Amino acid sequence: MDKETKKEQEQEKEKARDDILRAALKLFTEKGYFNTSLADIAEASGAKTAAGIYKHFKNKQEIASALYEWIVNSLSISIDDIRRRNRKSSDQLREIVDLFFRLTDYAPEVMRFILVLNINEFLPDEKPIMESQAFIKILRVLHGGIKAGEIKAADSQRAYCSFFGIIENTLKQVLTGTLTKKADFYQNDAWSSAWDGIVKT
Repeated sequence: MDKETKKEQEQEKEKARDDILRAALKLFTEKGYFNTSLADIAEASGAKTAAGIYKHFKNKQEIASALYEWIVNSLSISIDDIRRRNRKSSDQLREIVDLFFRLTDYAPEVMRFILVLNINEFLPDEKPIMESQAFIKILRVLHGGIKAGEIKAADSQRAYCSFFGIIENTLKQVLTGTLTKKADFYQNDAWSSAWDGIVKT
């Protein structure tokens, strides 16, 4: 087998794996993890049968675990980029909020996975999302703001609850249809309420 053929086969395999992950993400967040079968994922991904899934994943839980890792790692990389671009904690938080609202409008399945699904029900060995590396980095942003005097003196976990409680609740209501407009419509009000709750005046 020549290098070009091998490369093409690897690309096809990677595409098939990505198609399975995308299909599973959509189904898990629409139907729920336990109501989604491997046959459902196979049909939605173009694998046709569950046998096509087994070429890439041992079982449904392994698919969910791969999704968790992909989403958390992608979010962590995005937060790193935001922190590199901005020195002030307020600017970092503003960009993180922008990211969350943008994802809610344009990649709602990702945000449903983060905010709506109870990950520990089907991935009991994984850390809760809020204890993942991505969210630990957000706590560090808040800690930096407290140290710099931008944010009220409190521990970073309490600041997180005060600030992101408002952001996450707004986004959950958009994702579940309780709030009927696009997330972008509510972003400025949510930001103002959240920031007013922690800013040092």
